[in-house]
Amino acid sequence: MARFPIQRSRDLSRGEVTWDPFERMREWMQMEPLARLRAMAPGGEEWTLAPDFDVKETKDGYIFKADVPGVKEEDVEISLTGNQLTVSGKREEEKREEGERYYTYERRHGSFSRSFSLPEGVDSDHIQAELKDGVLSLMLPKRPEVQAKRITLGGEKKQGKVKA
Repeated sequence: MARFPIQRSRDLSRGEVTWDPFERMREWMQMEPLARLRAMAPGGEEWTLAPDFDVKETKDGYIFKADVPGVKEEDVEISLTGNQLTVSGKREEEKREEGERYYTYERRHGSFSRSFSLPEGVDSDHIQAELKDGVLSLMLPKRPEVQAKRITLGGEKKQGKVKA
């Protein structure tokens, strides 16, 4: 396999700019993309983005799921005010010992909060929540009067049924 030397010259007077793609990759690997945003946070405190949610509607209700690894059940708060569902919580930072050497430190920690506007017809008295294996699951049933009902053609008649 032939090896080609990569020259690092920047002779702008002659219009030549050669760059080392490996040097650029090393720079990217050491970048922390959220560092600038973190610095702009009020007070400069450590903050993180809320977990991503999957939300789906079934015929009986709505199912919300979020990956929240390392979050304890007592550190999650779920509230419903009117039609506004709010999920908030925190993940504690792991203790770093003096003298330990980290090459990357990317796992998120801190507080999060996420709110959703719910459609009319959620049965707020029967909402179920579960945190299992790092996955938060919320089941929000629909009230019976807003659930879709199948209407057959011909009403009560048995004869001449039409299949839809």
